[in-house]
Amino acid sequence: MIGVVGAGLMGRGIAQVFAVAGHDVRLHDADSAQVASALADIARFTQRDVERGELSAADREAALARVVGVATLGEVASGAELVIEAVVENLDVKRELLAELEASASSDTILATNTSALSITAIGADCHDPSRVLGLHFFNPVPRMPLVEVVSGRATSPATVVRAVALCQGAGKQTVEVSESPGFATTRMNAMIGNEAMYMLMEGVATASDIDKAMKLGLNHPMGPLELGDLVGWDTRLRILEHLHAELGEKFKPCPLIVEYVADGRLGRKVGRGVYRYDDSGRRTAHA
Repeated sequence: MIGVVGAGLMGRGIAQVFAVAGHDVRLHDADSAQVASALADIARFTQRDVERGELSAADREAALARVVGVATLGEVASGAELVIEAVVENLDVKRELLAELEASASSDTILATNTSALSITAIGADCHDPSRVLGLHFFNPVPRMPLVEVVSGRATSPATVVRAVALCQGAGKQTVEVSESPGFATTRMNAMIGNEAMYMLMEGVATASDIDKAMKLGLNHPMGPLELGDLVGWDTRLRILEHLHAELGEKFKPCPLIVEYVADGRLGRKVGRGVYRYDDSGRRTAHA
């Protein structure tokens, strides 16, 4: 059984991936409405997979039956092979949560965080057995993106890494193993690109659409850095940059335009406005 804490965009995607792969999944969120929304989204997204011919109707029904919402952290962790948290990118919140999950989990349960930048060692600092704490950094949208970064903290055991890699690969993901470092591999590079793209937009180097087009057609990126920032959320991107700036120095200083966007509530696709505007279904309509 897989436990997932946090039924937002990432948590519901992680739950879907493991359920489709054949695992029973327990999904918890402090907001019960988020769990209901997540279950509805999983039903909707898997129906699209059926329509695309990527999943049979029978396999979809079986996967949906495997995902259940639960009311407490104890229900998520008890008997789980893996528990993964996908809550807000806040060190104190994650550290407290993992310690609570450990208290209800079996002695061999893997305790994982989906952080994209924070220290695995710090997140697991309040756990009695940090050897089974590691990072599993999934990417958005989780069902479509093939990669998982498997990140070891200073105390993570090799056996924990081996088990986590096997679970992720069994769920159809490709993995890379990364030693703990601020931003790991992908976030560190991606944050730099996105920050520079916002400096270019602020300086009038090119329009937003042309900056994104240049990266897609010139460097073969599937999505431009400004589109991606809108998808991730500029509040999330700002928190990551602030962390990297503190850890790695001035080259990661957040672009003032990102700070301005967050202050103005232009957080991206999730609120309908970031660099671009979006309709209620999340489709891009025009420049913001």
